[in-house]
Amino acid sequence: SYKTAVQWYRIASEQGIAEAQYNLGVMYERGLGVTKNQKTAMKWYTLAAEQGDASAQTILGNAYGRGQGVIQDNVYAHMWLNIAASSGTSKDAIIIRDIIAKRMTLADISATQKLARECVVKKY
Repeated sequence: SYKTAVQWYRIASEQGIAEAQYNLGVMYERGLGVTKNQKTAMKWYTLAAEQGDASAQTILGNAYGRGQGVIQDNVYAHMWLNIAASSGTSKDAIIIRDIIAKRMTLADISATQKLARECVVKKY
């Protein structure tokens, strides 16, 4: 059942397992076994993204681009999508990042790319 899955994902998530954090984010985003809660979903996606999960990074970047569960912020959107795109495993990240980039100045994009590099070097 979804409720049982949430219980196990929560245990694993609290132990720092990125895949479980991502899956718990999905459960909250879709309301599977828990009350649908976009903010809580973003919390779990962020934890997974900070561990290098490209799917979570893509979702987080998209969420920042739309202001879904987080405050809309093109800089953070582009940053997370750029990090996900650099993994080579997320074609969606490239597409969404390029859409976000059209809303930004060249200076904003340059600053965002620097922020993304710093984020990766500092391990988020």
